[in-house]
Amino acid sequence: MTDAATEERLALAEAFLQEAVYHSRSAQAGAALFAANDPEAGRCGLGVEAEVVLDLSPAGEKLFGRIWPDGLTPDALQTLQAVMTGWIERQDALDRQRNHFLKEFRRTHGFDRAAYTPEQAAAQRAGLDNVNGEVDEGRRAAARELMAIT
Repeated sequence: MTDAATEERLALAEAFLQEAVYHSRSAQAGAALFAANDPEAGRCGLGVEAEVVLDLSPAGEKLFGRIWPDGLTPDALQTLQAVMTGWIERQDALDRQRNHFLKEFRRTHGFDRAAYTPEQAAAQRAGLDNVNGEVDEGRRAAARELMAIT
């Protein structure tokens, strides 16, 4: 496979993982809505825990077909589901980390970003960039795992 083809497949694998997160998050949003009055439901808007949905959305099916045009064996599908589960749960944890950072930052510095000093604005951006960098690195690593599945 050429470098360009490898990069394209890696980008597809990342998009596949992101779609899996979106699909799972839609189920999680419904569960969080119904749990809004539950004191155990958490306060960052994501509910108590990650919702892992392993069936594919239509967009996920299209990406799957482009990454594995010949399909996968049952063992390979099991591996795929394990990687998907791991990434969905990791993405959920990182989203919670981002939400908790923002909540604490706003508690300390207020909600009005226009009133932040340049140092406060830089600190907020650095905190968000740190979490977002972890998301990007983690998704890329999980995508590489997916590419190894045949």
